[in-house]
Amino acid sequence: MPIIEAFTAFATSPFSKAIGSAIISYTAHYGMTKAYTTMCVPDGIYGFLQGLVTSGSPVCQATVQIISSTQISYSQMIMIGISRVILDYVAPGVSTK
Repeated sequence: MPIIEAFTAFATSPFSKAIGSAIISYTAHYGMTKAYTTMCVPDGIYGFLQGLVTSGSPVCQATVQIISSTQISYSQMIMIGISRVILDYVAPGVSTK
């Protein structure tokens, strides 16, 4: 079954793992941001007043920590990817193999 072998090889390649990690990190960041705005500080004046009480709760604090961590992780992945493209442009033909 060459199709399954090709898919397995692609799924286990470093490129696929990097893309998968970025997607997971961004999805967690996006989901936690939406959860924070829904649970902790909704829109409007009611959300402003609710945020005075709920933003210090353990759930909201944990959500902010996850948002911060995933933002750092995602930004580092982007910078590493950009650096790799620049290095490949500056030093073409230099292989890491």
